[in-house]
Amino acid sequence: MFESKTIALTASRERPASAYSGYVMLILLLVAILAQVWGIVGLARGGEGPAIHIAAVIVAPLALLFIACGFYMLQPNQAAAITLFGEYQGTDRTTGLRWVLPWMIRKKVSVRANNFISEKIKVNDQRGNPIEMAAQIVWRVVDTAQALFDVDDYKAFVRVQVEAAIRKIGSRYPYDDFEHHDVTLRGHLDEVAGELRKELIERLAIAGITVDECGFTHLAYAQEIAQAMLRRQQAQAVVAARQTLVAGAVGMVEMALEQLSEKNVVHLDDERRAAMVSNLMVVLCGERDTQPVVNAGTLYS
Repeated sequence: MFESKTIALTASRERPASAYSGYVMLILLLVAILAQVWGIVGLARGGEGPAIHIAAVIVAPLALLFIACGFYMLQPNQAAAITLFGEYQGTDRTTGLRWVLPWMIRKKVSVRANNFISEKIKVNDQRGNPIEMAAQIVWRVVDTAQALFDVDDYKAFVRVQVEAAIRKIGSRYPYDDFEHHDVTLRGHLDEVAGELRKELIERLAIAGITVDECGFTHLAYAQEIAQAMLRRQQAQAVVAARQTLVAGAVGMVEMALEQLSEKNVVHLDDERRAAMVSNLMVVLCGERDTQPVVNAGTLYS
């Protein structure tokens, strides 16, 4: 029988590194240069105590090389992860001229905000309609140890996770809802963008990355169904306009009949009343201007 073993991966955590001010070491570097010059001049003059001058000439270059190899520069919003023989020693975030032991490796990481715009991605929405989506993401590194040692390439990791998150959020909602009952991608952009940001923060936490801002730059039906959906939207708009027009026309006809009855302008039987309603509805709901016809006879002929 074989025993199954579960291997738990321990996430790296950023901690301060033991680094020193480079300006103090710069003064020591100048002292080493002066000591070497002093030793060379003393040997050239051939004065007393040549052993001291020889020691200065030999030791000063070694000290010069030792000090010079430990310098590095950090700009604002820049950090340096320090490793010693492959083991993480900490991260230095102090800006300016810095110094560590020469055999320590410094890996610089930018902690500035980065702007990433994804490519147009074809996604099937909740109802199976193919749509195209693209998003704009503002992200930054908050844990340099996780970004460097927990993922292989954190920038490529961001690109892959952004695409995966867009596909997941896009399939969660319909693109549009003509009855306005559901949350849709087109009608609730801010709400959907907030969910996309939350999804990305969860996905990128393993790489020590957070998302400051998130929004959609492109949202549309795919080309193969765009024309059909456009005709559907136009039909829905025409129906909605007709409903509004008919509702208004019925109200106007009702008001006209009530006022005619109240003021005793004319008395109509049911048949003539129905004819008048029909004529008024034609006039009010018609798309073209109507031509009046003057009745030269009586009301019933």
